[in-house]
Amino acid sequence: MMDFRIQLDVFRGPLDLLLHLVRKHEVEITEVSLAGITEQYLRYLDVLRELDLNTVGEFLEIASTLIEIKSRMVLPRGGEEAEPVDEPRHDLVRQLLEYRKYREAASMLEERGRAWQERFPRLSSDAPAAGSAGEAEPLRDAELWDLVAAFSRVLRENAGPPPSSIVYDDTPIHVYMERIQQRLQRAGRVPFSQLFTAQMHKSQLIGVFLAVLELMRHQRVVAEQQELFGEIWIIAAAGAERPIDHAEIDEYEHRGPPPTDSEPPPE
Repeated sequence: MMDFRIQLDVFRGPLDLLLHLVRKHEVEITEVSLAGITEQYLRYLDVLRELDLNTVGEFLEIASTLIEIKSRMVLPRGGEEAEPVDEPRHDLVRQLLEYRKYREAASMLEERGRAWQERFPRLSSDAPAAGSAGEAEPLRDAELWDLVAAFSRVLRENAGPPPSSIVYDDTPIHVYMERIQQRLQRAGRVPFSQLFTAQMHKSQLIGVFLAVLELMRHQRVVAEQQELFGEIWIIAAAGAERPIDHAEIDEYEHRGPPPTDSEPPPE
């Protein structure tokens, strides 16, 4: 398993993202055109760059393989001595099949763990907030990559002209987390898109998104979705009222101090 430095367990690395995109195409791994999902993969990669995660290099490696596969498909083939076009694709498909096998085994163990936990009686305070998930349409757990895609739309919708100066947000992640928890205490659940406002600059948008990830990591919220491309709802989890030790919250490296007058701004 390839985890991000942010230690969010549902982030499993580039093969997990690629498998997510393959499932969205609703085809078998051996049949999917990897070149056909390259652009989608690169759009997710753009969001990960915005978050300034430490292991984006792992995603870049897979991205370069996808670009190579796509370029080989459009280039004219040489004679019989030419290198097989499908060689990189076959290697990546093999990795995906192997990854899916272990991913499914891990999911089965997680399901068994949840079933085992349900053998014990729950405290009355463990019940979810009233009305938090009581909708007519069935809800499904939203994958983290669904959240990344939704955040990508938020960034596009809030994109404006480049700022004339660097705008820096020094709000700690735990402050955003507390604000989200307060909203959930009042409403029980909140649409993911409504956590962001048009007045926020990019660093604030990223701060709110990272706060959602931290709340998920600490099992204070769950993300659910009514349909594949529908609204994602952030819902208070059982025991969401338990305080979180600030020392256990990742404040993320990219949120360090802004450059001083003697330091040039990042390019």
